[in-house]
Amino acid sequence: MTTTDRPTDPTAIQAAAPAADAADLAAAHAADPADFAAAEAADAVVGLAAAQAADTAAHAAGPAAHAADPADFAAAQAADAVADFAAAQWTRATGAGVDPHEYRRVTEGLTSVADWAPALRRAGRAHLDRAERAGSPVSAGTHLLTAARWFHLATLAHDAEAPYAAAEADDALGRGLALLEPGARRVSGEGFTGWLRGPADAPGTVVVVPGLDSAKEEFLDLASALLARGLAVFAMDGPGQGALAATTALRPDYEQVVGRVVDALGVARVGVVGLSLGGFFAARAAALEPRVAAAATVSGPSRLDWDALPPPVRHILTLRTGGADAARAFARQVDLTALAPRIAAPLLVVDGGRDVIPGVTDGAPLARLAPHGTYLSVPHGDHLLGNARPDWLPHLADHMAGTLTGAR
Repeated sequence: MTTTDRPTDPTAIQAAAPAADAADLAAAHAADPADFAAAEAADAVVGLAAAQAADTAAHAAGPAAHAADPADFAAAQAADAVADFAAAQWTRATGAGVDPHEYRRVTEGLTSVADWAPALRRAGRAHLDRAERAGSPVSAGTHLLTAARWFHLATLAHDAEAPYAAAEADDALGRGLALLEPGARRVSGEGFTGWLRGPADAPGTVVVVPGLDSAKEEFLDLASALLARGLAVFAMDGPGQGALAATTALRPDYEQVVGRVVDALGVARVGVVGLSLGGFFAARAAALEPRVAAAATVSGPSRLDWDALPPPVRHILTLRTGGADAARAFARQVDLTALAPRIAAPLLVVDGGRDVIPGVTDGAPLARLAPHGTYLSVPHGDHLLGNARPDWLPHLADHMAGTLTGAR
């Protein structure tokens, strides 16, 4: 086990990361807005170009409108784009614990997606200022955790500010936990970093695994639900995720990362909860790492079909894996058909009925093929089910606690 400083200067990876092709993204949005909206809801939201496929949009709105005042037309298109973007993030942001009224105030005045990261980073810094002026460590720590949420959400535009926002999220989380939970400790190793929280004598430890563009700061409410049941929680970023996104790439063999986490934590066994693409990682770890004694997935894919994935999802996979060829190879390996029968641990699979993304097979086959799989589908749930937490979060926390403590 090692304790490390925060990641290195994010500019190091920013120069090396593949450049986002804004024009291609804009064209993808115009070509199939339904697919684009679905992709945004799928933990793979990309920064849109401020000009949203002007020629196609002009045809839809009428050529006369475009010709009359191109600048006004472009501004209107940019405003519509960021309004759609903010609406797509609504349940994800509120599900992460951001106050819905504050979210509206922060996002309603944006004029383009280029404003997203600066505005959300300002919201995070406002909470840092409140933490400095707070009258108690509890108030200060609470503001710091809220700042961490805002900084993480600022990364979802996947622009040049994202690495800095991720580093700010990581810093705010650490400072907040230092005030609220002095016993929390940072644990880092090869390909992972995170915070271990909860009692030293907890009857079980749960590793929380994020997805394609999520991070440990997004699932603080899940961690709280597990902590409330007496469990210890290790909320982590792995390769290509969160604080490590700027310096590492996604990898499919996440069971090796989980194995190193278990070694570093010094426990005999763990539970693993994976969210979105993290569900694939968690299920794979449950199949191949024998120390995983309980598992759950939330909005996790059983399989990906690269050719059918919406362009924005392919774009994020390309960024996070290090190139188009690596992204295709990664997607080909996201298939749990052969691994699911090897999952010996009790597995809960949670899906939202409204979470339908082209190229993504939901968790139903995983639950069916796993020997001890249980399937929970919430008909009105969207991706990550931020709009339906009472329908699944208590059940998942009870599943993990009951399995790890033997109370089931």
